[in-house]
Amino acid sequence: MTATTLAKAVADHLRTLIHQGKVGPGERLPPERELAEQLGVARISLREAIRQLRAEGYVDVRRGATGGTYVTELHQPAAAWRARMRTQDGEIDDILDFRIALETETAVLAARRHQPDDLVALQEAIDALRAVDGRATFRHADSQFHLGLARAARSDRLAEAIQSSRGDLFSPHDLLPFAEPVRETIADHRQILDAVAARDADRAARTMREHLDHTRAQLRAIVFGSDSPDSVLPTDESAGRAPAAN
Repeated sequence: MTATTLAKAVADHLRTLIHQGKVGPGERLPPERELAEQLGVARISLREAIRQLRAEGYVDVRRGATGGTYVTELHQPAAAWRARMRTQDGEIDDILDFRIALETETAVLAARRHQPDDLVALQEAIDALRAVDGRATFRHADSQFHLGLARAARSDRLAEAIQSSRGDLFSPHDLLPFAEPVRETIADHRQILDAVAARDADRAARTMREHLDHTRAQLRAIVFGSDSPDSVLPTDESAGRAPAAN
């Protein structure tokens, strides 16, 4: 692997961690030496990766006593994602069609193969949604539920594919006030968990499809609706429901 491709791979990895909410806006990345050791790369490759992420608006590099590399509020990458989706006709539907095919089958296998510990982990992911205090914690709890289903399905390949496909969609919650989708996400996840716990594979697939169709509607509203991120979706008062999660 060349130095250029290694730096790109490191940037892709860090970008994925940000998208998943494992490190969120305002949070500091580990110091350069420590992060390079964690990733098993030379510091020069890490510096180039950080330079790429800085150019894309993912991070800021600060100097001084509180210096370091911090995740931004992500406005620039969110706007770039939205612009790209607008120019790539059918891209959103293509990604969501793939996720529906992938995650409905995951829900089916989870209903058939889960163990008691899997149900506990899925419930903990739902409980974590009730305690979110920002966009990063929301994304992380949401991701943990979907990846928890893959673990319950006893398939490492499904877990990898789900994580990859989720990374193709910039989290829509970065374009919205984070609290809006929480209640509906909890309701959707609760229905999926109930079906899995009952070992009702058909209901698990149906509720997962409905959940992802909510995501499709939300994404299309964000991309093709109003230019103001805070007004692209109806509120509870105007439409009777909060926007869906991904």
